[in-house]
Amino acid sequence: MKTVFVQLQCVPGQTYAVADQLYEREVASELYSTSGDYDLLMKIYIDDDVDIGKFINENVANVPGIVRSLTTLTFKAF
Repeated sequence: MKTVFVQLQCVPGQTYAVADQLYEREVASELYSTSGDYDLLMKIYIDDDVDIGKFINENVANVPGIVRSLTTLTFKAF
């Protein structure tokens, strides 16, 4: 299982709608609103045999209201 963090930049005024849609899709282990360049931060666990880019494209990036995403792969938890 891989741990992946995705930061999402939303259309102004659409952050809560985007968060609701992501919650309904049940893809995020954790989902937070954040300050700065991105509006949401989500933590996702993805099976080792799943293509991360394809998973993000099919389950996250196609949510209406998302302008930009930044995916961070993790290596080791301390």
